[in-house]
Amino acid sequence: MHWGVTALSLWLAGFIFHGVSFANKKSLFISALLLGFANAVIRPIVIILTIPLTLITFGFFLLVINALMMLLVSAIVPGFKVSGFWTAFFASIFVTILSLVVGIFIFEPSDNFPMEIPVQEGVLV
Repeated sequence: MHWGVTALSLWLAGFIFHGVSFANKKSLFISALLLGFANAVIRPIVIILTIPLTLITFGFFLLVINALMMLLVSAIVPGFKVSGFWTAFFASIFVTILSLVVGIFIFEPSDNFPMEIPVQEGVLV
């Protein structure tokens, strides 16, 4: 499901940002898969290595890391092109926000948190 949400977000980013393009559906799906892998494996390592810079910039450097992950994936996947850093920067913000919003509607919050507090019936002493 997360892979599909990321693919949808990347596909829409290709329409909105002229510097983001896909040669075909295969490059779109491979890009979504590798972006998820990069965000799950490589991004945490980069975040740990850049903690001082992230603290100095009050966390804004994380946006740069997101853009770098998108540029990394575009360098690896043939058919996925990102024209430059600023395109990757704003496209990664768009993809992150859209994935978050779509994920909220797709994934049930009740799967993670109990919605009701159990109430015990009886005499209150």
